[in-house]
Amino acid sequence: MAPHPLSTRDLPLPQQGSLTWIGVRPARNAPMLALTEAILLTGQGIQGDHFPSRPGSKRQVTLIQSEHLGVIAALTGVRMVMPEQLRRNLVVTGINLLALKERRFLIGETLLEGTSACAPCRKMEAALGPGGYQAMRGHGGICARILSGGVLRPGDPVRVLDREP
Repeated sequence: MAPHPLSTRDLPLPQQGSLTWIGVRPARNAPMLALTEAILLTGQGIQGDHFPSRPGSKRQVTLIQSEHLGVIAALTGVRMVMPEQLRRNLVVTGINLLALKERRFLIGETLLEGTSACAPCRKMEAALGPGGYQAMRGHGGICARILSGGVLRPGDPVRVLDREP
């Protein structure tokens, strides 16, 4: 069978997701703080988040799929995993986040670009118990750059842009 003439990045992504949770770390090693709205700063990160993002950084905001919370819980043997435990900034549902890697997408009117998979850190062992790090592998979501900032609220739609503007 001949290879598909388009790169996988050019294949359509018809799903539209939605933002379900927003969180920041107000200080180093502080617990995540859930927000009802957040301001994303172009080229920087989320206002009030401690994570020091350098200009041009590929990790200005982190996202994880809501659908993966249950998978992570099952792999760690717990009944439920809460977004705060995973230390990601945004939780979305209804769209495959890995398909957004190297693509531009909107959350509400905020323009983001998926840059890489978001690998778990060693803190997952403490947050989720023994095996937490391994349970997160492949389910850690993505990192993104903020190309055009704005206000985000749970319920905002997540839409991929078919072509770069």
